[in-house]
Amino acid sequence: MSRLFGAIRQNGYVVRDIELALRHWTEVLGVGPFFYFERVPIEDFRYRNAPSPLEVSIALANSGPLQIELIQQRNDAPSMYRDFLAAGREGLQHVACWTGTFDAELERLTSAGYAVGQSGHIGEGGRFVYFETEAHPGTVLELSEISGEKGRFFRHVEKAASHWDGTNPIRRLGS
Repeated sequence: MSRLFGAIRQNGYVVRDIELALRHWTEVLGVGPFFYFERVPIEDFRYRNAPSPLEVSIALANSGPLQIELIQQRNDAPSMYRDFLAAGREGLQHVACWTGTFDAELERLTSAGYAVGQSGHIGEGGRFVYFETEAHPGTVLELSEISGEKGRFFRHVEKAASHWDGTNPIRRLGS
């Protein structure tokens, strides 16, 4: 557990080919099931405080209490994902801490000097920010709100993993 941010609940991997990554995680590592959204409707996405028309595919699964997120950017919109890939990297890009008190945590962290690199939200109770904390690959910190439907979905993903028998490893969902 981070003494500054709380428990790390998610590892986020930025990949060039999400289908290949899904096969690796399910077949080689035995993690699943993955819930796969080919196009995620991210609202009010901002990169360095400017609007950006980001398009991504995301797949989520759990390994115990740790959520694995696979992200493939589908366009060339400005984002920290694009920057990560452009630097020749692929793989672990961020870790995420979850909160039910998003506004208070965001205020605490920005008051402490953490700068927001990108932000947006997915549905009700699904705001997120990525801080400019990368000193080497995989150290970007995401603060993710888990209220409302997003929190309920994350609990569903964790529960599905707890009794997964290897069948139906990739569950394709709509936007």
